[in-house]
Amino acid sequence: MNDPRHLHLNAFLMGVGHHEAAWRLPESDPFANTEVAHYQHLARIAERGLLDSVFFADSPSLMTHPARRPAEAIDPVLLLAAMSAVTERIGLIATASTTYDEPYNVARRFASLDAISHGRAGWNVVTSAAEDAGANFGYDTIPGHATRYARAQEFLEVVTGLWSGWQPGAVVADKLAGVYADPALVRTLDHHGEHFSVRGPLNVGRSAQGWPVLVQAGSSPAGITLAARFAEAVFTAQRSLEDGQAFYRELKTATARAGRNPDHVKILPGIVPILGGTEEEALRLERDLDDLMVHEHALHQLAEQIGVAAQDLDLDAPLPAQVRPAEEIEGNRSRYELTVALARKERLTVRQLLNRLGGGRGHRTFAGTPEQLAGTIEQWFRSGAADGFNVMAPVLPSGLEAFVDHVVPLLQERGLFRREYAGSTLREHYGLPVPGLGVAREEASA
Repeated sequence: MNDPRHLHLNAFLMGVGHHEAAWRLPESDPFANTEVAHYQHLARIAERGLLDSVFFADSPSLMTHPARRPAEAIDPVLLLAAMSAVTERIGLIATASTTYDEPYNVARRFASLDAISHGRAGWNVVTSAAEDAGANFGYDTIPGHATRYARAQEFLEVVTGLWSGWQPGAVVADKLAGVYADPALVRTLDHHGEHFSVRGPLNVGRSAQGWPVLVQAGSSPAGITLAARFAEAVFTAQRSLEDGQAFYRELKTATARAGRNPDHVKILPGIVPILGGTEEEALRLERDLDDLMVHEHALHQLAEQIGVAAQDLDLDAPLPAQVRPAEEIEGNRSRYELTVALARKERLTVRQLLNRLGGGRGHRTFAGTPEQLAGTIEQWFRSGAADGFNVMAPVLPSGLEAFVDHVVPLLQERGLFRREYAGSTLREHYGLPVPGLGVAREEASA
């Protein structure tokens, strides 16, 4: 099949691996999650594999119970700035909240990363669904789902408005005339809305890619609406090919309805690749990781998420018939729905469900050989379920090395993935238009 497109692959990095028991393996350094050298090493591996970007999730509160796994998290923008110093091409995407931050701060932070990296930055936009985050910012409860998304929309309008305040060609650096930037091309914003009043202009100008790539991760109806208007890449959790195809159609259709080119939003489901020389070897590694889990740590978080008492959950029985209705979820509604649907559809016991969530928090876990994984990736790509994948190595760095060294070459042989970078910015990797110019600089197919 002749397909001029190519896959987009991101390395989603998390400490020493996405599996919550990865830190307990003999090979793992449980303190690496706060070591800059660890992440610089991972960035070099990802760039060696010609991946589009590295990506960090983030939260304005602890992302897990501190007994469960390494819970400290360095500010991802600071980490990516350090990683940019040892790489040249790989994109650099970090998460920042629209609920517990201010638009000017976020606009400046990511524009600064974009300048430091010469156009490789991306911002993953989240509304922060963690129910304990609000208390860190003076809220008694988490703001409601609708409120968070209304704020997020205005937040994005302000940030993109600030970024567009520096027009193409604004910096002239005319030594003879004594003019650094043309004041007519550096515009104030003068935004006055329901949630924000921001004058501008931003004190960081345009980068080599115009401004950072906008990424979004929500899959609820409100999340899809927000993505259709603003997102240039969407990180999503789809466990089956059919679910992936349905989400892909829905978001591409919504993007066209919003007046945008659907090709300018890349849909990238998460996948947790557990690789072995044989399928049996991969399944054994998966069992070894699951055996290291402490289910009691995860049980309380699951109970809180689905709205039941922890003592009412039996590890060796299915979920209770009665759980919190989806419409009452003010936190991460799409992840709640995924968790409950997974348990019901596959008739999992609570223990089995926790094992699935421990590997990738609801993202698809794949245990098999590199050849089997390459076949699955091609199937999703060819059948309209994904534009690529967010690769979530269960153990780091070994899982990322295995993917780069054994899966990427197979994808290249199949004509699905680049053999060299055709550009130097994240927009060029994704084939996205440069803001203010209106023309996509499409990367040549491999």
